[in-house]
Amino acid sequence: MLTATILPRVFLFKKEGEDISLPDPFAKWSPEKVLDYYAGTYPELTTAKVAGYEIEEDKFVYRLESTIGTKG
Repeated sequence: MLTATILPRVFLFKKEGEDISLPDPFAKWSPEKVLDYYAGTYPELTTAKVAGYEIEEDKFVYRLESTIGTKG
């Protein structure tokens, strides 16, 4: 029998060369709204964007990438 499950979301960004893992504050929020939520705690996320997601170890892992120091 097949069972459908909802995978939890985790948000990752690099800070000083290390991956910082942020839990999903509210499952119904869009990834962009979660990014705005965490920007109050992590100022480097104010200029970041959601770069996409991958499924890793039964979780949706969203990558948040800062746009500071990039051209275009």
